[in-house]
Amino acid sequence: MNIPSKDEFRTLMMPQSGTCISIVLSTHRMGVEMQSDPLKLRNTIRTVEKRLHESGLHSTQELLKPIQALLDEKDFWQHEGDGLVIFRSSHLFRVYRVPMSVTDQIIIGDHFYIKPLLPLLVNEGRYFVLALSQNDARLLEGTHYNIQEIALPETVPQSLPEALKYDDIEDNDVRHYSSSSGAGIGKGGRRAAIFYGQGVGIDDLKDQLLRYFQQINHGLQALLRDETAPLVLAGVEYLIPIYREANTYPHLMEQAIAGNPDKLKAETLHEQAWPIVQPLFLKPEREAADRYKATMGTGFASNAIEEVLPAATYGRVESLFVALDQMQWGRFDSTTTTLTYHQEAEPGDEELLNVAAIQTLLHGGAVYAVEQAEIPGESLVAAVYRY
Repeated sequence: MNIPSKDEFRTLMMPQSGTCISIVLSTHRMGVEMQSDPLKLRNTIRTVEKRLHESGLHSTQELLKPIQALLDEKDFWQHEGDGLVIFRSSHLFRVYRVPMSVTDQIIIGDHFYIKPLLPLLVNEGRYFVLALSQNDARLLEGTHYNIQEIALPETVPQSLPEALKYDDIEDNDVRHYSSSSGAGIGKGGRRAAIFYGQGVGIDDLKDQLLRYFQQINHGLQALLRDETAPLVLAGVEYLIPIYREANTYPHLMEQAIAGNPDKLKAETLHEQAWPIVQPLFLKPEREAADRYKATMGTGFASNAIEEVLPAATYGRVESLFVALDQMQWGRFDSTTTTLTYHQEAEPGDEELLNVAAIQTLLHGGAVYAVEQAEIPGESLVAAVYRY
């Protein structure tokens, strides 16, 4: 997957010179169906070329050349997602393989059709998982759609023995032995340590774990210094409160993933972490819907496209809901705020919901692309205006 960053989104929203081509295709992650995806793109390119000719643009070779080149890139088709989104203008070429279902579309106009990607911008939900045990420490970075392990700073100890290697463990009467079974093998082939206390009480072990976790926390400070993403702990129940005592990261989640994370794959941690952080990411959307309901009829909210589009253009929209599964074709003159719209696309039309979303985002507003049934006010758009 390659999900566009916020900076890339802004580049895609900016005015482009000349014709803008937006291609949205559903694709396959695996199976024999993957073999049909290059053919699907080839046929799509032919359709794009035909539409360009019909619009009066007959010299299309240079414009379509980078898209054509994808057909011969074998590696490209070995790592697909659920959807493929391509943007092309005379000065810009971007390709994104996205982890969500999309509807096949070809949009040719004066700017890019970014609406299908809006769920990635708004609901991606970036977070961290810190998987802890006496034998291992892993940090993972996740989103709604995927998760991957990221390297810890060298200052972070990988296990309790490593954290205490400069301590005189013998004087504390703590011995650790390597497990003789394969079950004791940890990440990277390290043999897990099993601790046996001889005269060592629970408080002694807690003190050692606290020192271990303090070193982890200290190492994470530099890595997460400017972060605001939530952090979810994963570990056996008795370790969680000890790490909380050592923690200084202000965005640590209250709920944790209970159990030994050494036995859990990244995908399993992703499945268990997302329900913990999802309510946090959905909170702004719920609050925006509540503000819409509270202000509708006061002049500070609207679900009429003819009112919302001018407001978005002049930077008045604070929050905007647009229908991801619907399209509204027409023309909008920002100078005169004249709006005409049609049931079907006509020459020179643009997708007005996409325009409203772009203008809202460019002026610092929030956009929530959802199914029409989820939009407050049961319309194609719903907007809350700035006071």
